Amino acid sequence: MPVYNKLVRDRIPEIIEKTGKEFRTDILNKADYEGQLKVKLREEMGELLEAGTKKDIIEEMADLLEVVYALGAIHNIRPGEIETVRKKKQNERGGFNERIFLVDVEDE
Repeated sequence: MPVYNKLVRDRIPEIIEKTGKEFRTDILNKADYEGQLKVKLREEMGELLEAGTKKDIIEEMADLLEVVYALGAIHNIRPGEIETVRKKKQNERGGFNERIFLVDVEDE
């Protein structure tokens, strides 16, 4: 029996159950849940960085957002609050659309 020891989406047990396979799960406490979300965040970021096709990139971006939203929920942060701050920072400092790469800045 393969051992996964990883956080999975809520419906994964239901999906596995439909296959007739035996499995075990556990419910994490809040601290362990937050820690595993951070592990999942790294996992999803790695998958996004490896994605090659537009379809795969979109899938991985969606997975990454799902983890970000779950981390936010732990701290009572709604997706709309994140978007508000994103827009504010974009208005004040810009986005990344112009592909500006800062090489250096004169030291005083």
